[in-house]
Amino acid sequence: MGAFSHAKGRAAIPAAQGRQVRIDRPQTDSSMTPDAAASLARELVALHEAPREVPAFSERYPDLTPEDGYRAAQRLHAHRVALGWTPVGRKIGFTNRTIWPRYGVFEPMWGFVYDRTVRFADGRPVTLPLAGLAQPRIEPEVCFRLKAPPPRTRDSAELLAAIEWIAHSIEIVQCHHPGWKIKIADCTADNGLHGRLIVGTPVPVTELTELAAKLPALEVTLAKSGREIDRGVGANVLDSPLYALAFLVEVLAKQPDAPQLAAGEIISTGTLTDAHPVASGERWSTSLRGLPLDGLEVAFA
Repeated sequence: MGAFSHAKGRAAIPAAQGRQVRIDRPQTDSSMTPDAAASLARELVALHEAPREVPAFSERYPDLTPEDGYRAAQRLHAHRVALGWTPVGRKIGFTNRTIWPRYGVFEPMWGFVYDRTVRFADGRPVTLPLAGLAQPRIEPEVCFRLKAPPPRTRDSAELLAAIEWIAHSIEIVQCHHPGWKIKIADCTADNGLHGRLIVGTPVPVTELTELAAKLPALEVTLAKSGREIDRGVGANVLDSPLYALAFLVEVLAKQPDAPQLAAGEIISTGTLTDAHPVASGERWSTSLRGLPLDGLEVAFA
């Protein structure tokens, strides 16, 4: 993967819900044999070093559970950290219920964001290489930067108290399986399908009034070469991006081997629209209504 510059003042992660999404499944012992788990971890490392399409992990490891996927992703994460990658936040995926039937994935999941995968737009158009990504797709999102570990709650005021700023973001997700035919365990194993993250101009939470009420009504328009492709609203994301954050806190509480959220992390909360394929030579843009968040412009190289 190509490296991106790391913006100033971004802290690394320390080592170690409307309708509510239930996180009842406990952490269980792996259903995979040690040899199968090691094989999957090696394959993940190889796929991210030399991207290509392969049959779905869940087809070849029929006992693969979402928890097994997270464990495999942790081994990919450890490999990257050993190579000098710095984790700077998390991405939450499949928080948009409107696209669940299309992909056959019916619950959210998460992955790591790194200094080498994030780019800060700083108010300017961004040129983003797609080299190293498999079947990339674009997702307009909302992201937060934490100023404290958020509590395990769905109380909006308590969640907002842990957030320093909010920004519009674009995530480029990827999939190593043909036709994006996946199950939730494929997603958890493949670091939440994270590829790249572009972060727009931050706005301090203290400068925004009635933010909790305005987030569900936030509107985004996604355009390609000036032509509208899709629209979405904040309520698509588990009823509010704040509840996406609440989901992440909840699921991490059930994953004792995963780092818990910390001050300084950037959290991208999931796409407000469908995810759309992108290719080199294309120009995409976003615009927003309902909050004073700047849109983004990206040219893919």
